[in-house]
This record gives sequence, structure tokens and C-alpha cells, in this order.
Amino acid sequence: MKSKLLALAASSVAITAASAADGLYYIGSEAQESLPLKWVVGLNATYDDNVTPTAPVGAGQNDEAFSLNPYVGVSFVNMTPQSTLDVYAKVGALFYLDSPVALGADDVFPQARVGVNWTHRFSERLRLSSRNFVAYELEPEYSFGYATTRQLDAYLYWQTDNSIGYRWTERLATYTGFQLTGLNYDSTVTSSDRFTITLYQQFRYQLSPQSVLTGEYRYADTTANDLAPDTQSHYFLAGIEHRFSPNTILVARAGAQVYETDAANGADGTSPYVELAVRSRVNEAFSLRGFARYGVEVYDTVRAVGASTYNFDERTTLRIGLSGEYVLSPMLTLFSGLDYIPASFDDGRRVAGAGPLTVGGLDEDVWNAYIGLSVKFTEYLYGTLSYNYTDSSSDFAGLSYDRNRISIGVRAEF
Repeated sequence: MKSKLLALAASSVAITAASAADGLYYIGSEAQESLPLKWVVGLNATYDDNVTPTAPVGAGQNDEAFSLNPYVGVSFVNMTPQSTLDVYAKVGALFYLDSPVALGADDVFPQARVGVNWTHRFSERLRLSSRNFVAYELEPEYSFGYATTRQLDAYLYWQTDNSIGYRWTERLATYTGFQLTGLNYDSTVTSSDRFTITLYQQFRYQLSPQSVLTGEYRYADTTANDLAPDTQSHYFLAGIEHRFSPNTILVARAGAQVYETDAANGADGTSPYVELAVRSRVNEAFSLRGFARYGVEVYDTVRAVGASTYNFDERTTLRIGLSGEYVLSPMLTLFSGLDYIPASFDDGRRVAGAGPLTVGGLDEDVWNAYIGLSVKFTEYLYGTLSYNYTDSSSDFAGLSYDRNRISIGVRAEF
């Protein structure tokens, strides 16, 4: 029993704060074996019945368009007794065959995602972990934890998460680290760029071979642009990481978030904060992943209300995501997913215009669901067919919409 407890303590210490590679789905797992260099070349064709849903009322509303998305990707994993290196990249472009008519909308968007994850074990007690991710793309990726609406511009999102873990005793371990996160839009989207420095200290106690108790403090300092103020948040969290089985694990943390703003007459406060992620391989054919997060967010806080513009110091947001995969046969796999993002906007301060000095009590709900299938034609050739539906219900003008997308794709892996 003692040897099993030590082994689990060494492995469980790898579970840290969520990283961008899997977004809020991330649950701390790393590659288990070396994988050779793998290339992927593919093409997706998409019909979109509302290509610029957040365009101003008028030109661009309910604008239909067809697009092509060619891409190429590469990945490999190299493992040694001391280190694990996991590298992946995907680059492509989105070409609209019919140019969107909304002002500020382009018809060609480059797309790229690159990730480099490295773990080095200096000894049985000491390890260094570095997770790094960069994305430049157009469509919102809800699992990253910031997007709610579709913007007209592409965004550059990047994150680096670096930490040192040390096991002090058979049961007690710590993780100390920092995270840098950047979000930058092109010129059309204003007051939405963010740069965040996060410092964290986590304490871990091995309660049993299946469970680890955690206590964590985080400090996040966010620099914003244009009309949005800089903000700071302190997080005081307690949690548990439990393995129900070798194939099912839950990571959950809850506590308080104390948030502050640098704006004159800004509203500071305290909010409950919750985050959890779960992963399960139910059987050989069926697997599930899920996440949830609740707290005050600093993204997309500057909104127009009437003829004036306001920054909302308290944007309380719940994010829920669920995705699954079912292997019907060696040739056919079904996949689906659901995102739900309700947000409440309060403590709005006027930052431009001549309307009331303050507003609040505004809500926004976003639903996003998709379903699809993947077909293996040959050992190297695959096809996909998917349907995606998005519904936004918002108290802000021009941000209520529904959207349907149908995609068909083919890819070769070698």
C-alpha cells in the first residue's frame, strides 16, 4: 500500500491549474508514450447562415456565406525517463467564397494553433512543468474561457503556464508557478485586449490512493486597453481531485474571488468562485469530458447601452461545457458537444456618451451545440460531417441572434 501511495503522489502532483491547450477541459494529464511524427492535411467546406451575427443592425445581419478551410498539421511526442516533450501545430486559412457584407468583415482569415508542453523530472520529488499555447483564428473557442460572442476580427490568444512541483513527504506536496495570458484583437474590435499575469501557490495532501485535497491561492493582474480598466483578483480556493476509477477523474475547486478595479469610482467586491473538470472513459466505445466555471470575468466588459458606452465592473459568468465521443465501429465515430454561458452585467460605469452615469441588471445567455460523425475510409483517409447551432439571447442591442453551420471535411493522416 505504501508503494502505491508514493506512486500516486508522484503522478497526481502533475494536476495544476487549467491550461489553454485543452482550455477549461484540461485535467492535468500528460502523454503516456512516445509518438512518431504525424502529419495531417485536410479541407473543410462550411455553409454559415449568419456569418457576422454581431455586426451592427443593417448590412451583415443574417448574411449567408460558404467558406473553405484548408489546413495542415503536425504533432509528435518524445519521452525519456526524465522528460516528456509534446509538440503540435496546425496552420490554415478560412476563405469566404461570398465576401461578408458587414463593415469591417474580411473574406480571408489566417488560422493557426501551436502548442509545446514540456515536463522534466529532476528526481522522484522535484519536477518542472511548462505548458505553452498560441492560437490565431476567427471563430470563438468557448472552452478557452473568454469568448461569448462572435467578433468581426480574428484574435490572437496565447498562454504560458510554468510551475515547479515538490513532494515534501509521502502525503504533502506543493506546486508554485506563474501564468501569462494574452488576448489581442485586430483594429475593428476595441476595448477587448487583455494581458494577465497570474501567480499561484498550491498545497496538496494525499488523503487516500484515490483522493488528493488541495488548497490554493492565486493572484491575477490584468492590463486592459482603450475604455476598459486594469483589474486585480485574489482567489482563495479549496478542492479535491478524485479518481473514481482508472478511467474517471474529477478535479474540483471552490472558494472566494476578491476583485478590484483601478478605475476611478470603480466597484470592487467579492464573489463565489467555482471550477471543475471531469473526464471519463465509460467503456471501450464511449468517452466524456466536461467542465464548469463560475466567477467574475474581466473579458468583454465594455458594452454599448443606448447611445452610451459602459464598462461593467461586475460581469458574473457561468461556463458549462460537455463533449462526448462514441465509437460505433472501427470505421465510424459519433461526436457531440454543448456549451452554455449565462452572464450577468452589473456596476456599469459610463465611459463614453451622455447617458445615465450607471447601469446594471443586464443579462446575456449563449447556447452552442454541435453533433457530427467521422468516417475512416482507408488507413490514411478520413471524412467528417457536422452541424453546429448557436443561440444568443442578450439585453444588449444587436447581440441576440441564432446561427446554423453545416460542415463537411476530408483529411489525410500519415
